[in-house]
Amino acid sequence: MSNITYNQEEESIDPTEEKSPRIVMLNLYSEKDFLNDVQINYHTHLFCHRGSLTFSFNDTKMECKSGEFLFWFAKSKLSDLQFSKSFRATVLLVENQFLNDNIPDQNWGIDATLHSRQYPVKQLNDQKDRQRVLTNFQMLNDKFQDKEHRFYEEALKLQMRLFILEMWHTFAKDYERRKRTLQTGTLYERFMHLLPEYCLKEREVQFYASQLNITAKYLNAVCKQNSGVTASEWIQRYVRERIIILLKEKQLNITEIADMMDFSSRSFFTRYVKKVLSVTPSEFRNRLR
Repeated sequence: MSNITYNQEEESIDPTEEKSPRIVMLNLYSEKDFLNDVQINYHTHLFCHRGSLTFSFNDTKMECKSGEFLFWFAKSKLSDLQFSKSFRATVLLVENQFLNDNIPDQNWGIDATLHSRQYPVKQLNDQKDRQRVLTNFQMLNDKFQDKEHRFYEEALKLQMRLFILEMWHTFAKDYERRKRTLQTGTLYERFMHLLPEYCLKEREVQFYASQLNITAKYLNAVCKQNSGVTASEWIQRYVRERIIILLKEKQLNITEIADMMDFSSRSFFTRYVKKVLSVTPSEFRNRLR
């Protein structure tokens, strides 16, 4: 991150303090190669104060403007970043494993994850929401810096969980706003909003086509025309993502996951996972150890 410009009131990051700091907070003005160093290891939380940032996310062109919040998962497929001349943002980077290890045990987290993978830019409707985001950035960073705290690790982990819950609160507002598109959007938009709600148990194009009162063939054509990807491919992507999230939940055994997803048997679930992940559920979990 060689070209990042820091606010002079902030202390520079000491690279000798930690090999990979779990939390990094900075003010960003311009950085052509910003994600080259952090894309793999860090989840990126960005609040845009002024100007705009355009980028390609999963091959879709997107823009984050003044007053909006942007969240990129570690290892996101990003390209073509362009900053406007007046761009300024506050960025909070959270090390991938540290965030994943402290995700609260909440079912809504799955919806938040799937929604954010499709819509990384969140609209913040009022000043209260914007201040909430920035306050939580600062609180997590302050807790990370407070290394004299007698219960440092425990306090930092609790603050990380609180931070995630606050982010989910922000995501929920955006999720609910977009969900209203089910009544007003195009066929493609309505299909893309049905997916997160039903993909846990519904894996056939015909189900979604019936919800939209069209044929499966036409739904595939609509999706292909709008995104270059058929409805069946979108369904598999979402189901794959949900399987990965559930397999990472250590408190769930494989049979329970198969039941949650309405597979008729564990063996059928195993075959399906082998098809979409190229490994069995047990092999996937062994790789996480």
